[in-house]
Amino acid sequence: MTDLDQRLLAAHARDDRHALIGLYAEAGEAANDIDAACFYLTHAYIFALEAGAPEAAPLHARLKAAGREE
Repeated sequence: MTDLDQRLLAAHARDDRHALIGLYAEAGEAANDIDAACFYLTHAYIFALEAGAPEAAPLHARLKAAGREE
């Protein structure tokens, strides 16, 4: 298990939505292919939407550029 995996699990365990936004975005950056990247970025985007976080707009733009969002 990677350090990022451990940090994601810990953030989920404490229900730290703001940490999850950043960690899933980080995982998207670290992913080796577009499908995996978009999987993680979608999670980051959903958490950002739920939190009303400003990160939602750039995450949406990235997903849209990858053809994963309208």
